[in-house]
Amino acid sequence: MLLLLVNNYLPMFGIFLAFKDLNFAKGIWGSAWNGLDNFKFMFTTNDIWYTIGHTIGYNLVFLVVNTVLSVLAALLLNEVKNRAMSKFYQSTMLLPHFISMVVVAYLVFGFLNPDLGFINKSVLEPLGREGISWYMEPQYWPSILTVVNIWKSVGFGSIIYLATIVGIDKEYYEAAMLDGAGKWKQMTKITLPFLVPVIIILTLLAIGRIFSADFGLFYQVTMNSGMLKSTTEVIDTYVYNALLVSGDTNLASAAGLLQSVVGFVLIVSVNWIVKRISSDKGLF
Repeated sequence: MLLLLVNNYLPMFGIFLAFKDLNFAKGIWGSAWNGLDNFKFMFTTNDIWYTIGHTIGYNLVFLVVNTVLSVLAALLLNEVKNRAMSKFYQSTMLLPHFISMVVVAYLVFGFLNPDLGFINKSVLEPLGREGISWYMEPQYWPSILTVVNIWKSVGFGSIIYLATIVGIDKEYYEAAMLDGAGKWKQMTKITLPFLVPVIIILTLLAIGRIFSADFGLFYQVTMNSGMLKSTTEVIDTYVYNALLVSGDTNLASAAGLLQSVVGFVLIVSVNWIVKRISSDKGLF
């Protein structure tokens, strides 16, 4: 509770900065209110529109791809009957989740370094192709960031789904086998229906964060290269740059508040739709 209070609730004190023209000489309380001017200014810039598009686009791709691959990985792990090997595979897949994004950034740099990177030196050049300046070529980064996100996230997601699969009563499968159902039928008629509530809950949580991006992924992994911003700029890096690079506290506060409000509205709306379809599958 103390952790939630300090990290999640006390920072809400700064929400009203989104509606002020902050003057550091006058202080927070002495600065003039300017209503919705910060939001108006934010939406008159071209940057915010492609930034919002990137944030939503990346998160939708991550949501769909990670969900499919996590469920598939959980189904495959469930078929590993050797207990020691099953634990080994689970640990190996889960490990990337706990690696700092700073470390991940340098792992990626080891592959993509224009001069000494593995891809250029060991793959492209032996094939007679010219090396690529990866950190100067924005068109490659949607795929690169998706691969990095999959590598870091799928293992953790698969463990959640695997825990659900393990909890399914074995009598369902025994009854299905007596009726002549093969592995495919058991998976589609027993396993996947049991996974649906968990998939819905995790999807709802992901939709609530669809206006937020993994700052480490988009800032650290890209090495904050200005050449890549046309395809990698998201709201989190936009807020960071507005606050600490440009020093525009008003714009950063407005963008941060927009993130929170839209995320809240989305998760409540989608949960309402899910409950209308199936009353027992909602998050709340």
